[in-house]
Amino acid sequence: MPVTDDSWITDEVDQLKPSAARLYDYLLGGAHNFAVDRALAEKLLAMQPGVAASARMNRAFMRRAVLFMVDQGIRQFLDLGSGIPTVGNVHEIAQQADERCRIVYVDYDDVAVAHGHLLLEGNDRAAMLAGDATDPRAVLGARETKRLIDFNEPVGLLALTLFHYFSPQQDPGRVMRHYRDALPAGSYLGMSHIGSDLVSWDLEGVINQVNSSSPDGLYPRPHAEVLDLLTGFELEPPGLVTTSRWRSNRFDEAAENQRYDIVYAAVGRKI
Repeated sequence: MPVTDDSWITDEVDQLKPSAARLYDYLLGGAHNFAVDRALAEKLLAMQPGVAASARMNRAFMRRAVLFMVDQGIRQFLDLGSGIPTVGNVHEIAQQADERCRIVYVDYDDVAVAHGHLLLEGNDRAAMLAGDATDPRAVLGARETKRLIDFNEPVGLLALTLFHYFSPQQDPGRVMRHYRDALPAGSYLGMSHIGSDLVSWDLEGVINQVNSSSPDGLYPRPHAEVLDLLTGFELEPPGLVTTSRWRSNRFDEAAENQRYDIVYAAVGRKI
């Protein structure tokens, strides 16, 4: 549903260009998106109805990954390219499991940042950082990061449906290495990434539609290239699989939705 209360929208927000964060929000049934985001989403859904199911499966993986990390003793999370921190996002999941958990969300989308500040007001263990995840030095050195994240203790790093927006020219491997090197041993990485070798439908058409309509380009990668991004992390079973197959206890749903599951997912422990 569309936004009905626009009091949180700042003057800097461009309502004429779609964004990945607001597109994802719409696909999940959220309310913090604009007409331009909904128009692009409907074009994608007309091309491939499974796009919304894929988004929901990625969201479900996020929940399982966060709870797994909490079970391993992780109490601080850095969520890169977080999007809009709506209901059921990392801070709610982690803090319901243990109220001591601390979370820093990072995104460069104006709506995600504006709504994040509003939603997290009064929560001194969570913060929204306006930042570009492709600039690790700026993200890691930000005041919010330093306040909430202690890099002498294990960290849960989340990069969910993020790196497929990084072009080859942005060198995603270098970006990941910088974050990995900042993490102490025992930290965890949760990652999901569109797999170019998973898609049986018109992927090129979807990519062209996104790239021609949004400043967030789309760069799906095959299994081997996604696995390369996980170098330095020991993958937890079942390894790098699709989102619906990563420790889901609803195997019937996983089988039913497998044809729509175009996103690889993994959780790894820093060696």
